[in-house]
Amino acid sequence: MILNIIEIVLAILLTTGILLQARGSGLGAAFGGNGNVYSTRRGIEKRLHIATVIIAVGFFAVALINSLY
Repeated sequence: MILNIIEIVLAILLTTGILLQARGSGLGAAFGGNGNVYSTRRGIEKRLHIATVIIAVGFFAVALINSLY
């Protein structure tokens, strides 16, 4: 039961982290507008990226453990 709650919380955090990273990349970027070139992450953007990766790894680990039990 506790693993299910942890998995739901991690899923919500992961979704929030991913949505916060989508800065200004809407439909215009999908159709050729706004040709962004590679840019480095700095400050809060870098921390958010690292936190999202850690949450994703945690979510995968909890889902794997949950499926084994």
